Amino acid sequence: MPALVSSFIPAAGDTPDRGERDGVIELWQVLSTLSDPRDRRGVRHDLATVLTLAVAGVSTGARSLVAIAEWAADLPRAYWSRFGVRRCTPSAATFSRLLARVDPDVLDAVLGAWTTAAAGDLARQTPIAVDGKSARGARRGDGSRVHLFAAITHGTAIPLGQVAAATKGYEIAAFATVLDRVDLHGRVITADALHTQRSHAHYLHRHGGHYVFTVKRNQPSLHERLAALPWAQVPIGHVSLERGHGRTEHRTVQLINTLHPRLGFPHARLAARIVRTRTTSAGVRTREVVYAISDLSAEQADAARIGELVRGHWVIENQLHWIRDVTLGEDAHQLRTGTAPQAMATLRNTALALLRIAGAPTISTTTAALSRRVRRVLTVLDPQPRTTLTSRQGRL
Repeated sequence: MPALVSSFIPAAGDTPDRGERDGVIELWQVLSTLSDPRDRRGVRHDLATVLTLAVAGVSTGARSLVAIAEWAADLPRAYWSRFGVRRCTPSAATFSRLLARVDPDVLDAVLGAWTTAAAGDLARQTPIAVDGKSARGARRGDGSRVHLFAAITHGTAIPLGQVAAATKGYEIAAFATVLDRVDLHGRVITADALHTQRSHAHYLHRHGGHYVFTVKRNQPSLHERLAALPWAQVPIGHVSLERGHGRTEHRTVQLINTLHPRLGFPHARLAARIVRTRTTSAGVRTREVVYAISDLSAEQADAARIGELVRGHWVIENQLHWIRDVTLGEDAHQLRTGTAPQAMATLRNTALALLRIAGAPTISTTTAALSRRVRRVLTVLDPQPRTTLTSRQGRL
């Protein structure tokens, strides 16, 4: 009977050569620096081995701990040494117990720093979007949902790190915690209206960063002052038109880059008014007015640039939250033990970062291809620093 498509029976060109049989992969080496929370007695699998196999499994589309364990069980023995596997591969229970006890913040900090370094120019100097999401399938011991606050680069969509927040209302406190891990000098941070906070503006200014914040009615005084600016006298600085998903969206951007000091927001240099007009294929038209504020100067950002930054903030929804929820099945994964939900989310972020560094055209098609090619999985887990967007093409 022929092997199933998902089988790891080596196909032509997928047999390890002599060099691949010797030495563990780089991800294993990075994870081996972490402290193992388990009692040393009776430990059959190194912490680095379990976590590396978990990242590898996620990168091949495994959506649960059982699926990860099955992927590991199918791994040909010729590859065991690369993952640090000795007598047998870990069971689903082993993955579950370890993820429930590992320190998720240390795990995220270590893996985030490593993938950021591996991404090279793909993660440096690009704007950063921050936002939070709840893992709907996961629950804490008290029944509350696990809420995670993350940072990701615009354009290249490289996750930089995440921290846990008790609820969405606690995201404000998580803002500085996650960005403390990033060199903010010269970087632009985009955030939704929840994070249009004076303290955030001061924080970014102290660290040499910049902000582009949207302003809504949760900041009523600031919103009223922005709405009262003489927009009727300001020419439209940028127009864009986009078609897709059964609708046409027309956007205009107006910019005022000489602000009166009484606007009352720290370090603000410019204000923007963005008008979005959407028309569906059925002819239904909606109009939305959005205000934004930034500390960028007129020399650093024109109307087109501000429109691009506000639009680019959606990368965190489209290229992180949606991918984790739908493609990687995070919302359907009902982890409820200890730190496992947060740790598993970090492993998903790591897999996404590695896939994008490796030049994955789309996550869904690439994970399907990797499930049939172990050597390509090893290529993903042993990343080479990328320097340009074009250098990513054609690797997978």
